[in-house]
Amino acid sequence: MDPFYNQLPPDDAMEIEQIARLMYEVRVARDKMLARLGAADAAQALDRIRRGELPEHPSYEHYLSARILTDLGTQVRADLAARIEESQGR
Repeated sequence: MDPFYNQLPPDDAMEIEQIARLMYEVRVARDKMLARLGAADAAQALDRIRRGELPEHPSYEHYLSARILTDLGTQVRADLAARIEESQGR
């Protein structure tokens, strides 16, 4: 494990590592979805759909998936930060 985890109780370290792994997996899934659309972010993907550069179906569904994954990533990041702060406060 990373030296960061050495300062934490083992159960906390395992939980934080799992949340960090989830954050990574969500980010990778979002990036794959955006790559399918040839876009750097969800806004660019939607713009490409609006301009007719991408077919509406299934591109719009992929765009929505990317937005959901972005929102999920934001929530997981906040959960991770809160969990780290909680663990360091003990």
